[in-house]
Amino acid sequence: MKEILDAIQSQDSTAADFAALSIPESYRAVTVHKDEAEMFTGLATRDKDPRKSLHLDEVPVPELGPGEALVAVMASSVNYNSVWTSIFEPVSTFGFLERYGRLSELTKRHDLPYHVIGSDLAGVVLRTGPGVNAWNPGDEVVAHCLSVELESSDGHNDTMLDPEQRIWGFETNFGGLAEIALVKSNQLMPKPKHLSWEEAAAPGLVNSTAYRQLVSRNGAGMKQGDNVLIWGASGGLGSYATQFALAGGANPICVVSSPEKADICRKMGAEAVIDRNADGYKFWKDERTQDPKEWKRFGKRIREYTGGEDIDIVFEHPGRETFGASVYVTRKGGTITTCASTSGYMHEYDNRYLWMSLKRIIGSHFANYREAWEANRLIAKGKIHPTLSKVYSLEDTGQAAHDVHRNLHQGKVGILALAPREGLGVRDTELREQHIDAINRFRNV
Repeated sequence: MKEILDAIQSQDSTAADFAALSIPESYRAVTVHKDEAEMFTGLATRDKDPRKSLHLDEVPVPELGPGEALVAVMASSVNYNSVWTSIFEPVSTFGFLERYGRLSELTKRHDLPYHVIGSDLAGVVLRTGPGVNAWNPGDEVVAHCLSVELESSDGHNDTMLDPEQRIWGFETNFGGLAEIALVKSNQLMPKPKHLSWEEAAAPGLVNSTAYRQLVSRNGAGMKQGDNVLIWGASGGLGSYATQFALAGGANPICVVSSPEKADICRKMGAEAVIDRNADGYKFWKDERTQDPKEWKRFGKRIREYTGGEDIDIVFEHPGRETFGASVYVTRKGGTITTCASTSGYMHEYDNRYLWMSLKRIIGSHFANYREAWEANRLIAKGKIHPTLSKVYSLEDTGQAAHDVHRNLHQGKVGILALAPREGLGVRDTELREQHIDAINRFRNV
């Protein structure tokens, strides 16, 4: 690993130098273990502790197949799917690996008693398999997390519709919370040159997800002037949705849970910010009964920020806790676009407010290849910025996942893999200086 890191940090290394490097037999990776999948049985979700289930193991380097690449991971980040994997909810990810392993001789590699997790990376290509022409050893890259086979016609209009669509590092093995990762080569995109490794690794999953969900015609198709309600507007997903709304000429109404998070939204440029805790909204009277009076009170508060207009688009990801209110406050003919359901998957809403007002609910899941590329291009051009708030070591990934699980974080939290310290990997200092305040916006909270 030292030779690989030395080559990455040298300004003189060539593609030939990287191609000549020896690939180690093993590498350090953050894993969950199959024989521990029942370790949290009987505990409430909140009480399940990722620090107990996530391990830093030495694992063998996987065989490189056609159309694939091995990448030296300089940095990664923690997403909610890393938390779900670590607490084995809603199901253990080993079922995903078993099913993938039955697909072909090559995919058998993924069905192991351990799961290397992580769906983001920034790093350097080490090796490419047969059939890879667009990428070479030494290329600095980030990876999006869409893994597809594309053997069915269903995926060729929108790759997210491929029957064999999976999220890398969640539904496949050999993810990005490690020193080396195995990806399909069409997951790779150019690393934004003005960002450090940890900054470049942070946007991937959430930035692409927010782009499809809010901007793409496969999602809400946001346009100028739209009133956009954004739940968790300072969080991993919401912070990018807020930026897309502002950059696209929409009017974001940001919902947060503390004054500190409200301040972050205002620093991004949002003017309409609702602190749901300060206003005391309780959309559920008890576990089974919602409170329509609270929906109405919430809608009245929103109209104070919109000049009396209702919401055109709701950017939904909390799920069960907020979904009834989201459907209610959306205008006639408006759109609720939903993913993640971090507060619960069993949504309940009053269908009268949907059907009689011709509203739409759109399910949105990650992004297709083109959407991920476009979202990364906006990062590379300095139009959208990372929302990195804190960086942990690979050894402390369990603590990072715990903090995300308990919502103790702002924006995204990063993980250093091979990078020995923060701040490395910047190639375009001029562009960086133009946007340094925005890049550090979440770091200075």
